[in-house]
Amino acid sequence: MHSHAENRGTRSLLIALCVTGSIFLVELIGGALAGSLALISDAMHMLSDSTGLVVALVATLIARKAASAKATYGYKRLEVFAAMLNAATVAGVSIWIVLEAFHRLSNGADVDARTTLLIGTIGLAANIISALVLRRDREHSLNIQGAYLHVLVDLFGSVAVIIASVCMLAFGWTWADTIASLVIAALILPRAMQLLWHAMSVLLERVPAEVDVHEIRTSLESLQHVTAVHDLHVWSLDGAEILATCHLVVEGPVTGDCDLLDRAQAALQRHGVGHSTIQIEVSGHGAHEEVCHHS
Repeated sequence: MHSHAENRGTRSLLIALCVTGSIFLVELIGGALAGSLALISDAMHMLSDSTGLVVALVATLIARKAASAKATYGYKRLEVFAAMLNAATVAGVSIWIVLEAFHRLSNGADVDARTTLLIGTIGLAANIISALVLRRDREHSLNIQGAYLHVLVDLFGSVAVIIASVCMLAFGWTWADTIASLVIAALILPRAMQLLWHAMSVLLERVPAEVDVHEIRTSLESLQHVTAVHDLHVWSLDGAEILATCHLVVEGPVTGDCDLLDRAQAALQRHGVGHSTIQIEVSGHGAHEEVCHHS
C-alpha cells in the first residue's frame, strides 16, 4: 500500500513537471512579447516550480532507497530538504516580484493585454490539471506538499493575470498588470514561509505541532509499575511519521517486561507515535548514565 502511494506520487510529480515546464516557456516568451510583469512574474514562478518539481522528483526516488548499515534511517529526510529548498525558492521569487512591481509603478510600462489574457488562460488550465494531479498525494509527503504549494500559487497567479488583462482591455488600466504581480507575491510569501518553517522544524527535530509531550509523559507515568519517565524525545523523520524514545523507570523488578512495553507502545500510538524505542530501568540505574534534562 505504501509502495503504491509512492509510485502514484512519482507519477503525479512527472505529470506536473511536464505541464509546468511547458507553460513556463509559453509564459516567458509571451510575457516578453507583451511586456507584462505579471506574466513574467508568473513565468519565473513557473521556473521555480519546474526546478522544485525536479528536486522533488529526485528526492522522492532517492528516498525510496532502503535503510542500510551506513544510513540506518534510510533517505526519507531528503524529501524534507527538497521541501525546504522549494519553499526558500518561492519566497525569493516573491521578493523579486515585489521589488520589480514597485519599480514599474514608479516608471510605468506598456502591456499587450490580449496576449496576457490568452496566455493567462492557458496557464490557468495547465495549473488546474497539475493541482488536481498533486492534490490527492499531498497528505502522504511533505515533499509533494511543497510541489503542490508551487502549483496552487501558480493557479491563483494565473487568475490574477486574467483579471488584470480584463481590466486593461475594458478600462485601459495598465497599472492593473503590476498590481496583479503584487497580488501573486502576496499569495506566495505566507504559504512559502509556512512550509519553510515546517521543513526547518523537521530538520531541527522539533516536536511535531500536533503532539503534546506533556500529555505523552502523563500517559506513560500513569502506567502500572512506572514511577518516572525521562529522556523522552519526540520528532519526525520526514514530516509525516512520528517517532519517540524514552526511558521508563520502574520500582523494583518487574515481571512481564514485554507486557509493560506493549502498554507503553499502545499509549504512544494513541498520541500518533508510529515508531518508538523504550528502555525500562530500575530506579537506581539513573546514577549510571547521563540524563538529558529539559529546561
